[in-house]
Amino acid sequence: MIESEALLKFLKDRRSIRSFQDKVISEKEIEMILEAGRWTPSASNRQPWEFIVIQNKEILEKISKTAFYGKFMKGIPIAIAIVAKIKTSPKWYLIDTSLVSMNMILMAWSLGIGTCWIGAMNREKAKEILGLGDKDHLLTVLPFGYIKGEIPEPTSRKPLNKIVKYV
Repeated sequence: MIESEALLKFLKDRRSIRSFQDKVISEKEIEMILEAGRWTPSASNRQPWEFIVIQNKEILEKISKTAFYGKFMKGIPIAIAIVAKIKTSPKWYLIDTSLVSMNMILMAWSLGIGTCWIGAMNREKAKEILGLGDKDHLLTVLPFGYIKGEIPEPTSRKPLNKIVKYV
């Protein structure tokens, strides 16, 4: 087990990164990020996901244009699309794949690799680029790269007494 204070510090230190070095990520590190996704818990262990590793620069550029704030994705070394298989878990696919994304984000951070959740995007256009079907939900496309420049300062968080109730 990891020491709890070290884990909490790790979680507090994690940042969304939008500036990446032009440096290839090793196959071992990509595999570790994918394994972190694979080992995510899911409702009834249905594992309603598929991962598409995108390394093709043309496809990455097209995908970057589907994200409303994704200009920073142009020229990234790699991205991973997290695809939910709706039929596999119709009630829980969004939650399960959201958990996958967090596991991948945390594994990347532990490797010194940055990423950023892409939420505002034209998912239908991105699905078309990736050849996905109607029964697939594209949760997000996570860009990955070694951090370029300074790590951003933490954003503010609401104090616990504003968000916690005991009953």
